[in-house]
Amino acid sequence: MIIIRPIEQSDNTYLANIVRETLVEFGANHPGTVYFDEATDHLYEVFRADRSHYFVAEMDGRIVGGGGVFPTSGLPDDTCELVKMYLMPESRGIGVGRSILEKCLESAREFGFRRIYLESMPELSLALKIYEKLGFTYLCAPMGNSGHYGCELHMIRDL
Repeated sequence: MIIIRPIEQSDNTYLANIVRETLVEFGANHPGTVYFDEATDHLYEVFRADRSHYFVAEMDGRIVGGGGVFPTSGLPDDTCELVKMYLMPESRGIGVGRSILEKCLESAREFGFRRIYLESMPELSLALKIYEKLGFTYLCAPMGNSGHYGCELHMIRDL
């Protein structure tokens, strides 16, 4: 059974581990990524910000991933960022990522955003294929001020 729910403070350690383990798994634990971002250890607190939301995926009572929307500094007022979307291996390919992403898109619309932006890396090619399939298109340059200079791919989608 898969449950998608809002983040709780007790989820912080589990989610930070999932983010970092996934980046190591794909060889994407580079400087300038969320791997080294202190906020990764405090997602509950980060997502108390206005117009932000983070969703946690549980499978059989165990946290297996998450993803959120955030009004990243420097983005246009009508654009939010899809952030910290990571899944454990056992939850990939069975619709968990799509379920989280759909909740993120719904939440972004409810907040009044018209577009959603994301940053990624070539090493995360499986995720990139899913983003493409769900209507994200590539940009030539980054938007906003995420501080993640290690993310060389940038995508956007209308809501």
